[in-house]
Formats: sequence, C-alpha cells, structure tokens
Amino acid sequence: MKELEFVSADQAVAAVRDHDHIHLGSIASTPKALIDALVRRAEDGTVRDLHFHHFHTEGPAPYADPKFEGIFFEQGFFVGSNVRESVNSGYADYLPVHLSESGQLYRSGAIRLGVAMVQISEPDSNGMVSLGTSVDCSIAAIETARTVIGVVNPHVPFAYGDLVPVEKFDFLVRDDTPLIERPYMEPGELEVKIGTICSGLIDDGACLQMGIGSLPNAIAAHLADHRNLGIHSEMFADGVLDLIGKGVITGAEKKLDQGKVTASFLLGSRKVYDFIDRNPMVLMKDIKYVNNPINIASNPKATAVNSATEVDFTGQICADSIGTRIYSGTGGQLDFVRGATMSEGGKSLTVFTSRTKKGQSKIVPVLKSGAGVVTPRPDAHIMVTEYGWVDLTGRSLQERAKLMISIAHPDDREMLERAAFERFGPHFLNFSI
Repeated sequence: MKELEFVSADQAVAAVRDHDHIHLGSIASTPKALIDALVRRAEDGTVRDLHFHHFHTEGPAPYADPKFEGIFFEQGFFVGSNVRESVNSGYADYLPVHLSESGQLYRSGAIRLGVAMVQISEPDSNGMVSLGTSVDCSIAAIETARTVIGVVNPHVPFAYGDLVPVEKFDFLVRDDTPLIERPYMEPGELEVKIGTICSGLIDDGACLQMGIGSLPNAIAAHLADHRNLGIHSEMFADGVLDLIGKGVITGAEKKLDQGKVTASFLLGSRKVYDFIDRNPMVLMKDIKYVNNPINIASNPKATAVNSATEVDFTGQICADSIGTRIYSGTGGQLDFVRGATMSEGGKSLTVFTSRTKKGQSKIVPVLKSGAGVVTPRPDAHIMVTEYGWVDLTGRSLQERAKLMISIAHPDDREMLERAAFERFGPHFLNFSI
C-alpha cells in the first residue's frame, strides 16, 4: 500500500460548493474537525446554502445554529438533543425515514450528495478502513457523493463487517479527537420493574434488538440467567457487554451471522469502542443490511424491544414526537417490529413507564394533536409498563382499550375508563376479555 497523503481540514472542505447536500458521519463519530472547518468558511462568507444529512449526531451542532441561517440547514434523519430546539423553532428540520431506507435516499438520487464526511480507522495492511462505531448509511454516502472526505482518527476502532478501500477517499485528514462517549445510564426503580417483567418475556435463544438508555440497561441486567441469546440490533451499548462476558450472549442459535454480534452504529463508553476493535465476534454493517426486516426475520426468536412517548387505546404508538414537537425520529422501530413479527417464535415488545416525568399518563384515549404514529395499530403487539404486560395481537379496539387500561398507572385508570365509555358506549363497562 502506498503512503497516504493528508491535507488539512480547511483544505478538504474547500471542495464543498454552494447548495451542496452533505452527509456527516454520525453518533459517536461525528467528524468535528470538518464541521469546525466548515464553520470557518461560513464565518468567512465563502459558502452558503448547505444541507446536512445524518443519523443523529453527538456534541456541538453549529450547523443548526440560527446565526447560520441561509448558510447551513440541518435535515437529519433523527433528531438528537443537540438540534432539537432548532428543529422545533424552524431553524433546522427533520427528514422522516425508516433507517433501513436511509441509504436508499442517496442511492436512488432522492438526495443528491455533494460531499460525504466521515471518520475512519487507520487502514489495515490491505488498504481497507473501518467506519468504526458509525457505519449506518455512510456506506451509501461514500458510494454516491461527488467528493468523499475521510478523517483518519486513531480513536476509531477497526471493526469488522463492511470495510472501505482507502482509495475511495478524495481527501484524507488527520485528527485525534476522542470519540464522543455516553456513560452507562443506571436504571431507576420503575425501569428495574419493567426490566424484570421483560426478562420473563424473553426466551432462551432469542435474538435481541435493544437500544440505549436506562430501560434497555434494566432489561439487560435481568438476563443473566438466560442462555444463548443473540444480538442483531441497529445499535448496542454498555448494557450488553456484561452479558457477553458471562457467556449469556453467544449468538449460537442465530441463522444469520451465527455466533456474531451484528449492529450498524454504537454509542457508549470507551469500553464499548475498545470491545469492537478487531473483535471477530462483532460485525458492523450497512444499515440496509442490519435493519432489513427480512434479515431480522431470518433469525429465530427475533425479539424487538422498543420504546414509546405515548400509546393510545387502540395501540397506535408514538415514539418520535410529543404532539407537534419532534423529539427524536422514526428510527428503525418499525423495521424491527415487522422483522420480529415475521420471525419464527419472534416477539415485538413496546416498553415504557406508565407516566411521564411530569406525571402525565403515557396511555391515552387519543394521541396528542400532531403526534406521529411510528408504529401503527396493526403492528402493535406486546405492551409493557411497570404494572405488567398485555398482548394486543388479535384483539379488537374495545379489547385493546381494556388491556391498555389494565397496565396504566392506577391513579389514571378511572379517567381512562371514563374516556373509553364515552368512545365505545355503555357496552364497554360490561365488556370482558
């Protein structure tokens, strides 16, 4: 392999043109050096009307700052805390897409990429680099962008899976900024209760999809007595490492990627990033592979564990917004809900605390005005709160209402029953399930 040639971040972003659509490497591996260089161009007045696309990013997001209106416009596929306020005030935007289809936006030309900006590992002896913790839709971006810029960062782990020839990059930049970390989130009392309930719903040999946060951590903490679990998940974090170390997660019963932990992006502590570095047990793959419902369903007992901000009587699940206020995004929830449902022995769990932190019921007669239905009612199956679980599969609307009320906070049940009576009529009071 010939010696690599590097340029400065400012030299690399000189390739950005007015009106370009730009893909950013996401989550923990956001290319800060290139973003900072673009900010310098914006402050110099040498660029305008740039559109940014990515999964959510961590760290500062100057491309969503109102002061750069007309220069930068954020249009991410998922909304993180760093851009949430700008999105909901109109200075940035959200582009809804199932994550399984995000790369197709680039490949189909629906979004014509001018530039792809990603962080990459040091190349191996064959001249291949890894996208480390953030493969996601970056493979599609590298394939389709006019100009591809790679930031070679020694902190990016060399993860096996989908690798990229270093020759694919038009510009290489060096940077040694550590990847952004998310510390382990300790479950609270309610999360522990939910974790206990969920552990009883997860079978030995199940292939799990779980996200990040205190609820997934609570579930993982209650799986120590399980056997031969697998992971095929768009992401994972610290919560699964202990289970791997204890031999609970082996992937032995997976049919696709048997014995492997399969994911597309990560956010966690340095321990997680070190774990995937040159680890043959881990495959970091293109999001179109990981989130393809057919691939998910190919593993027996695929078990999807997803969250909700609000669920109505009939099973409509809102997970991306609070009324009209965008909170996160569609993500891969429906990808995994449908994949798990199609899997032999599969299960789809929607887990959430019965109330918000402000004491409002998350189980409601109707969703808030403007709320997004991420998972429609025909796809709603097992619902879990700290008060138990119910299965909506094969249930009518009135049956669903009865079941959902049974796992609501006790202090909210009278209100919910009154609303159900007003909706369904007096028969509801005598309706049994």
